[in-house]
Amino acid sequence: MSSESGIAVMDSTSDVAFYDPAAGHGLPHDPFKAIVAPRLIGWVSTHSATGRLNLAPYSFFGAFASFPPIIGFCSEGRKDSLRNIEETHEFVWNLATRPLAEQMNRTSASVAPDVDEFELAGLTPVAGRNVSVPRVAESPAALECRLLQITQLHDLRGKPTDNWLALGQVVGVHIQKAYLKDGLFDTRAAQPILRAGYLGDYAQIGEIFQMFRPTL
Repeated sequence: MSSESGIAVMDSTSDVAFYDPAAGHGLPHDPFKAIVAPRLIGWVSTHSATGRLNLAPYSFFGAFASFPPIIGFCSEGRKDSLRNIEETHEFVWNLATRPLAEQMNRTSASVAPDVDEFELAGLTPVAGRNVSVPRVAESPAALECRLLQITQLHDLRGKPTDNWLALGQVVGVHIQKAYLKDGLFDTRAAQPILRAGYLGDYAQIGEIFQMFRPTL
């Protein structure tokens, strides 16, 4: 791949553009997050050892196991959420939805550690059942977690990066009954929002279709 005026172009012998991340992409913006999309948002509530509340969204979040249920998020830099989890060994994941998008976005602001993002965004903290961390009352679903491990990620050379993966086992599940239909969580009705590309790009659940694993 060559570059013209800072814009990456395809090799003349191929219809596929290629770049090595270590050498740079040559595009106006890094396409990595646009390719690995959409991604469910890690809207994580925590509190410090002294009880100071924190609520923050994380772009890198996922589920890693179902039995036992394990979820995790990665913090780019040692932020307040990570420090709080190190102190208390607990956190809660809250489902970010279209009706809560603006409030979720407010909690992404860079503010001092003593600022309560629940209050900042006009959200209601509700005490946990199996953890001491509160959940977002307005969210259709929330997962209470206890910390399994925090791992600093390393690159191919073994050099530590400023990225920290926190994994937690789910020890409590909250679901608003309005989103239970015939015993099933109605994902479409809950309207989850997702990170979808470049800075400021979000998506929401659209068409849902079924496809079952084949029996060979």
